[in-house]
Amino acid sequence: MSVTEQSGVSTLVGTPKEARASLSRSHADRVLVVSFDQVNLSVFEALAENFANVASSMYEVLQERQDPKSLERLAEVFVTRRPPSPRLLKEATMLVQARKAVLESGDWLTAADIAQVAQLSTRNPSAQPNKWKKQGQIFAISHGGVDYFPGYGLDPDAGYRPFKALAKIIEAFAGHKDGWGMAYWFRSDNSFLGGKRPQDLLASAPDRVIAAAQDEIQGVVHG
Repeated sequence: MSVTEQSGVSTLVGTPKEARASLSRSHADRVLVVSFDQVNLSVFEALAENFANVASSMYEVLQERQDPKSLERLAEVFVTRRPPSPRLLKEATMLVQARKAVLESGDWLTAADIAQVAQLSTRNPSAQPNKWKKQGQIFAISHGGVDYFPGYGLDPDAGYRPFKALAKIIEAFAGHKDGWGMAYWFRSDNSFLGGKRPQDLLASAPDRVIAAAQDEIQGVVHG
């Protein structure tokens, strides 16, 4: 827990538990709280420092103007002018849940992971997986600034190189689905495949999965 005080404005940085403990001892007249559900620690620290500087500077300016609603105006700076619509909130919630399900499925490998299982060069482990990605042989999802590749897209019988069929599926989805879009599609039950997931049939029935991808795109184009 850290506390920064500038020109009558104290900034508390820490966990909710730490903040509550500090606030219980505070004699402040008003409190403005900015919380983050999930945030990278380095990003959080940078935001906290910037918020502290901005809050202090604006507070000084508003106090000089002797504005009785200075704190309310200060709060408006940090809060969106227009509340999000229920539709937008619902879509955002669904997106978060979908991404969380994909990430927690355990089917994702970093470039370093692939370099290890495929016995690639460890000097620059991202080189070969990124080359495969650039050539359209495999796709990746980006999370927290890191690329994750689908483990189900690698053929153990070929030294954990990408399945040949995967390139054709990526080609079919080009311009229609990005990495996350393909990740959702591969892990979802597919009626064209009799209710099975494409990722479960990629090794055993690659032609059927290719056909399912092509059917998916035809439905989008003609839908």
